[in-house]
Amino acid sequence: MVEHGEPAEGQDPARPAAPVAGLAAAAPLSQHGEAGAAELAATVERLSAEIRTLGQDTELRALVELAKGVLVERLNCGPAEASRQLQRLAAESHVALPELAADIVNQAAGDAITHAVAEARAADTVPRAEQETSEAAAQPGTSSLRLRTAEAAVSAGDDAQTLAGAVLDHGLSPLGATAAAVWAPAPDGSLTLAGEAGFGPAEAARWRYVPPGVGAPAQRAVAEDRTLWVSETSDAPAPTIGRGLGGTIAVLPAHVGGRRVGALEIRWPGPGPGIPPTPALLRQLEALAQLCALSLSSRGTEPDAPPGGPAVWLTGLVDGLLDSGALLRPLRNRDGRITDFLIEHTNERFTDPVGRPRGSLTGLPLLEAYPLFALEGGLFEQIKRVHATGISLRNEKMALRFPAEPTPKAVLAAVGLGRFGDTVLLTWRFQEGDTRLADLLQHVQRLSLIGGFEENLTTSEIVWTDQLRALRGLPVGAEPIPLHHLGRHVHPDDTRAVGCFLRTVLHNQEESAVTFRLPRPDGVVRHLRLVAEPVCDASGHLVAVRGAYQDISPHRWTEVALAATRDRLVGAEQEAAERHRLARQLQRAIMPAADQPVHTAGLRVAVRYCPADEDQRVGGDWYDAVLLPGDRVLLTVGDVAGHGVSAATGMVVLRNALRGLAVTGAGPSRLLSWLNRLAQGLTEPVTATVVCGLFDPATRTLLWARAGHLPPVLVRQGTAKLLPLPEGLMLGVVDNASYEESRLEMEPQDTLLMYTDGLIECRDSDVRHALGHLLTAAGRQVDDLDSYLGHLLSQDIADTDDDVCLIGVQAS
Repeated sequence: MVEHGEPAEGQDPARPAAPVAGLAAAAPLSQHGEAGAAELAATVERLSAEIRTLGQDTELRALVELAKGVLVERLNCGPAEASRQLQRLAAESHVALPELAADIVNQAAGDAITHAVAEARAADTVPRAEQETSEAAAQPGTSSLRLRTAEAAVSAGDDAQTLAGAVLDHGLSPLGATAAAVWAPAPDGSLTLAGEAGFGPAEAARWRYVPPGVGAPAQRAVAEDRTLWVSETSDAPAPTIGRGLGGTIAVLPAHVGGRRVGALEIRWPGPGPGIPPTPALLRQLEALAQLCALSLSSRGTEPDAPPGGPAVWLTGLVDGLLDSGALLRPLRNRDGRITDFLIEHTNERFTDPVGRPRGSLTGLPLLEAYPLFALEGGLFEQIKRVHATGISLRNEKMALRFPAEPTPKAVLAAVGLGRFGDTVLLTWRFQEGDTRLADLLQHVQRLSLIGGFEENLTTSEIVWTDQLRALRGLPVGAEPIPLHHLGRHVHPDDTRAVGCFLRTVLHNQEESAVTFRLPRPDGVVRHLRLVAEPVCDASGHLVAVRGAYQDISPHRWTEVALAATRDRLVGAEQEAAERHRLARQLQRAIMPAADQPVHTAGLRVAVRYCPADEDQRVGGDWYDAVLLPGDRVLLTVGDVAGHGVSAATGMVVLRNALRGLAVTGAGPSRLLSWLNRLAQGLTEPVTATVVCGLFDPATRTLLWARAGHLPPVLVRQGTAKLLPLPEGLMLGVVDNASYEESRLEMEPQDTLLMYTDGLIECRDSDVRHALGHLLTAAGRQVDDLDSYLGHLLSQDIADTDDDVCLIGVQAS
């Protein structure tokens, strides 16, 4: 039986030595048979239990001693008095001594464990009724005791493996967790398994190193700086240690001073504590992750923390850089939050864009030296991110702003950031004049589709720009093609032109240019223009050729498209001109202008027809005055909608049809009804307005009807007025349209005006206003009908340049 007491010399007090003498004295299994095996197993189990008890006692003693130290400081007394006070307080409060010690340490520490216990007690979820559902939670002890015992065990451990075991045994097992792993991240995104408990040696060996880009939950938690909860299923096991075991996984990033130094991964069987977890549980897990972070940091387990600190070797490394380099150490406030970085060291090549010597910057806070770095999204945020994650940053073209008068100076620089321990290395390189010019020329070549070359004919060395390889359809780094081989790669029809070009440059030693088609390896044919000039030495011998290719394919394709469009436009213009010419000839053949009045059946009829000035405005206006059987006179004016050949042909059909229908002796309303059906039945239906009248000389009566046309004007005794409009829709709109007739008894010297809308149509006024102008112009005594119509046309009432048809009818 091992007695509790001081450990032997050289023995770890957290891990008392096992009584190996008892094991050595046990007889071999072969000598005692099954009875000996059972006795040996019982001995091993008993000794293991005693070892666990000794370990727990050691951790509890460490916690009690820590509470005594707090009382010594608070009560300003000696250790013996502090021990008596602790015993008295435990007895009076009826609380076990370890639990009281944990509470005292909590009140004094004010750390993450303190906040976790306070959160749990405030939510009333920590007591064993809800969250602590395992058998261990039913034993004496509280979450405060468990967490402080775990802290003591972690502090007593000597490696990360012991750390993982202590966190699992004291902090996680009472919460139902079965396994835990502690990960240490590297700047490249890889992970190293610092310690594990509950997974077993074989599984730990498989996951000793996780390369970058695997997407393990710990990699995501560190990169995103957040706690992840994963419900693992057999169909989609998480890529992490214990893969395929099922259950619930939680991964918490571990921070020290704002840096992510590791991650704590916890596994529960089945659904675990539930997702999302309660705030009290989450606070306890964060406290355990904080213990892991402090332990990793104090032991130097971080992969990027070199032994002995970074100061000596890192300073030498920075001094050997060819770029400007500076070492930045974080400055923190009382809460541990980073507020700035101290410029701890600058190398000899350090260049300040404002022109200040590097010695004046060393020792200054970064934001004091460069306040514009604090702008949102600026360099200061990038430095903090690299310090927190350990992931290096490289940006070839970062815009940096520096204080300058009158406005801040913006400079493009290649910036590099890397974390070494608690220090960040900042390097920058500003583009010099030649570099900026070369960069500008590269952009010019890309935008103008130009690639340059130079070929040394003496050494056969050929230099191509990357843009030239892109124009030729070759990958970056492809071998250049000699100029005299150009004819092998061009379109066969362009071989002769390329041959002439090469003779001019290589043999005649004269500058020349050629345009050719180049079938590229990707199957695309490009049009290129090549300009080259010979380079001769002092004796006049050709030593090199240099020049440039330009891709002119877009211009050539545009020229081809324009030529085709131009040809189509010329053809369309010629066709349109021919159509309008035919329409005008047809119109003039059917309705020649009548220069003199016509006397028939007691009427004098004068006509004015003025076609539009432009041929493309040929319309469908028409007029007619026909003597019918029985000495009646058919008077019509019409206007077919539209212009061109279709309007002219529609006019011819309606005019001739109305002439034929009028022979039947039907009245105007019947004639318009028939004409409406005809307009709708044509192969190409037309719409038109018409005014149709039948004059009976025996009774001096005009019977008339209209189909959507403007009202006729009656001039009597020098006064002009509009005739009342009978109802009637325009032709070709609806089936079975009906038309109303009106009767007008004409007195001697009465003049009736029938016209189309071209006489009064105005762009900026309505019809009523235009008709008012017409009545004003028409209100005069009509002595000579022909002169009267000329007077009306000279008034320029209309301004639309449309066809004008005007008929004047005067009773004898």
